[in-house]
Amino acid sequence: MLDYQAKKDLLQHKIILVTGAGDGIGRTAATTFAAYGATVIILGRTQHKLELVYDDIRAQGSPEPVIMPLDLATATPDDYQHLADLIAVQFGQLDGLLHNASLLGTLTPLEQLPMTTLEQLLKVNVVAQLALTQPLLPLLRRAPAASILFTSSSVGRKGRAYWGAYAISKFATEGMMQVLADECDGSTVRSNSINPGATRTAMRASAYPAEDPLTLKTAEQLMPLYLYLMGDDSRHENGQQFSAQPKP
Repeated sequence: MLDYQAKKDLLQHKIILVTGAGDGIGRTAATTFAAYGATVIILGRTQHKLELVYDDIRAQGSPEPVIMPLDLATATPDDYQHLADLIAVQFGQLDGLLHNASLLGTLTPLEQLPMTTLEQLLKVNVVAQLALTQPLLPLLRRAPAASILFTSSSVGRKGRAYWGAYAISKFATEGMMQVLADECDGSTVRSNSINPGATRTAMRASAYPAEDPLTLKTAEQLMPLYLYLMGDDSRHENGQQFSAQPKP
């Protein structure tokens, strides 16, 4: 799907929320969605980073984005409902939701995995995704064709030693996507997951500090798949696992 050629107005008039929009793939996805016509709601925990993304989007002449600072590690159900209420008042509906924010944690054997680390990763990588999705579903149902994208990983599809809490959280993410897709089957809301693969990001560098980043694809190179799944050309896709860098 990396050869998908999106029309420049693919996402025109769509309202799309991106979590973890301050860095890496989230930042690139937000600016890319905006470049194809979307009004993007950029959510992250660091106001300054979101402001830089805002400036990038405005500089490229795209629709004005909306900054939503929120720390998923400490957010409460009331915080998520308040966010949904704000979107409802300002836009009336939501056309897309990219769950991109994730914590990596520490790579360690399960035998030595601190439960506090597991709880922290599950809170951000799993619980927060559902806590955010719940109040947004009524807004997604108001859209003619809404797309929910979950960010997965190769270790969330086949377990690998030492990936511990991160792998567990991504297996849970895949399960959540599949359950939600089945519950929404036949409706105007679809859910799918993307495994970005090895990408030139800060998270990847922290996991593989000795790796040459120039050997990895950039986030920009992965965007054709993100555009396809967020746009109406993928209306028939639901409950599927996609890989941005499929192995030959």
